[in-house]
Amino acid sequence: MTLSQPHDLAEERAIPRIAGDQSMAFLAEGYRFGQRRFDEYGADAFRTHLMGRPVLFLRGTEAARFFYEGQRFTRSGAMPRSVQHSLQDEGSVQALVGEAHHERKALFLNLLDEREQGQLRRCFRDEWDAAIGRWGSRRVRLYDEAADVLTRAACAWAGISIGAVDARRRSIEFVTMINGAGSFGPKNWRGRALRLRTEKWARTIVQQARESDDDTVVTRLVRYRDANGGGLDDETAAVELLNLVRPTVAVAHFITFAALALERHPRWAEHVRESDEQLRSFVQEVRRTAPFFPLVGGTADRQLTWMGEEVAEGAWVMLDLFATNRDARVWDDPLTFRPERHDAGPSPKDALIAQGAGDYADGHRCPGEPATIELLEEAVLLLTRSMRYDVPDQNLRVDLATLPARPAPGFLIENVTR
Repeated sequence: MTLSQPHDLAEERAIPRIAGDQSMAFLAEGYRFGQRRFDEYGADAFRTHLMGRPVLFLRGTEAARFFYEGQRFTRSGAMPRSVQHSLQDEGSVQALVGEAHHERKALFLNLLDEREQGQLRRCFRDEWDAAIGRWGSRRVRLYDEAADVLTRAACAWAGISIGAVDARRRSIEFVTMINGAGSFGPKNWRGRALRLRTEKWARTIVQQARESDDDTVVTRLVRYRDANGGGLDDETAAVELLNLVRPTVAVAHFITFAALALERHPRWAEHVRESDEQLRSFVQEVRRTAPFFPLVGGTADRQLTWMGEEVAEGAWVMLDLFATNRDARVWDDPLTFRPERHDAGPSPKDALIAQGAGDYADGHRCPGEPATIELLEEAVLLLTRSMRYDVPDQNLRVDLATLPARPAPGFLIENVTR
């Protein structure tokens, strides 16, 4: 691709400058926006403007370490309020900095430890097994059904009693938040409006948990105390409860792409059906290749230097997750789906950053990433070993201009049997 705008690149500068505001180009190109410009300039960074603000785009493992390690960046003012209010809110763990963030993050790591991951996986397996009976011969949209199953599983795991009608309502709300975060206008407004309804439901759950003697994820959340003995008020506890449940429901996105990979690569479907040996490799390649959140933003906590240039305090920086997961210097033939590339063991540090980079405890890397891997492994096993289904003719093209992207029909299946 050749970009139409002038390079406007000063020879003496290490980081290219792209003239003009690129907001319309970003909306039109979606995930490919950063990738195309990194490749065009042969650089791992470029400066431009989005929504009238100067921004520095970065890609690569070194950039991921620079962005995530050393507490160099905060999330304050890093994303448009429309995005922030769809996915986070004031007072949530992602909005905190320093010791406050470290303490709140420890709570999430405790609530999502290895034992709890196993329990969540079992709840998911049980709910999926029950769903197989509901699907039967009718045609279903796997993305929506997976989101419904994950909503029920997350609530069962957290100790929340929820009926079928309420589960479907909550599932729709969570999906609308997730899908609305990558858009502007009515789609985003609907997601934010539904979030208010979901927060009201979560506050009710929190208030009930304060009166309970049970030991559940929700009661542990409301009983949390920081180093100064302070707890979470109902509003903040409700937000953090949603920060446990909503990302769990978002795993439906990866499940949809796992099903798509199984359909497109029947040889791999046979591999994982017959043996667990390459299951983790298959799941990791799904996570690497599936377009989910394209980038993550931060603002510089202090004056920094990158590629020999100053990054001023308060500067807006975007780490391109999509481009980093397709960096040809790390991933041989990066556009090809090749699970065997993961067979040798874990990927190089900060190379596979579908859910962030750095350290779970000290940084902003998603504490739910290990749980995501567990759920995705279980979903692949269920799809290949616990059920049979037909995939009717449909448009399985993935539009990378849509954020977040997935096959337009949400991957339709029919004639489901055990």
